Amino acid sequence: MPLIDMSLEELSEYEGRNPRPVDFDEYWERGLREMRSVDPNIELVPSSFQAPFADCFDLYFTGVRGARIHAKYARPKKSKEKHPAVVQFHGYSVNAGDWVGLLAYAARGYTVVAMDVRGQGGYSEDTGGVKGNTLHGHIIRGLDGENPDDLLFRHIFLDTAQLAGIVMDFPEVDGNRVAATGWSQGGGLTLACAALEPRIKKAAPVYPFLSDYKRVWEMDLDKDAYHELRTHFRFFDPQHKREEEIFTKLGYIDIQHLASRVQAEVMMGVGLMDTICPPSTQFAVFNKLKSNKSIEVYPDFAHEELPGLPDKIYQFLQF
Repeated sequence: MPLIDMSLEELSEYEGRNPRPVDFDEYWERGLREMRSVDPNIELVPSSFQAPFADCFDLYFTGVRGARIHAKYARPKKSKEKHPAVVQFHGYSVNAGDWVGLLAYAARGYTVVAMDVRGQGGYSEDTGGVKGNTLHGHIIRGLDGENPDDLLFRHIFLDTAQLAGIVMDFPEVDGNRVAATGWSQGGGLTLACAALEPRIKKAAPVYPFLSDYKRVWEMDLDKDAYHELRTHFRFFDPQHKREEEIFTKLGYIDIQHLASRVQAEVMMGVGLMDTICPPSTQFAVFNKLKSNKSIEVYPDFAHEELPGLPDKIYQFLQF
């Protein structure tokens, strides 16, 4: 089998390269306290799109730093009992997608919600207010400031947990039967959500982004989705004198370090020819999970559609 990374045997033992900040746990507890102090000011606005078996709404809430976050929310019509819910997260730079992508779960009798990540391709707000480069991507947004609490992906990770908690509290939803899923950035956000909202019961991330940044750089794969890492060094630290400091600060938003907090049952998908999110960075997360877990391996596939996996996820997220 051709390799672009480690062998499968090595991957199963790999524990990651990116430094973990010493105050990592306090960092996220502080973030969660900030999130809980926010008045979410929730709005449900009927959408112009409707389906015979589902009521569809635009959901808005206020996240940390005052940003208004948008999500698409669909619930089954005439449901008389509390039912499960699925929270979906999208890939880097795009949006929650079309309504029809939510209807398979609504047809099953589940509520389903898909969040627009702040500042990307949808309707969520990016309140900004950071120093330094914001040109090429969101991993580095806030990296040049003095306070790591200003990292944009901190706010995005907290948005995922806040949204899940909002959905769990809706009267039609059984808060004990809520799942999360997503691909690429959506996979990373799925794991962040499950780590920061421990009531998530099932999580199905696929080739998760936002993991083991130093490993990506060492593999010379800081391009494509991780291109902003390369440009940041070239512009702001061309001799890598601050390399350890930068990667340590990125460690606050490295999902491998959040993995041990996940209590959900996890089914993860990975393609071993993935040069966008290298397999080793994904296994760095998977190997740190302490909850029940399984992995679906596609040896010949890259960062692309993985045949049969959407069906497996649909079955896995059944309650």
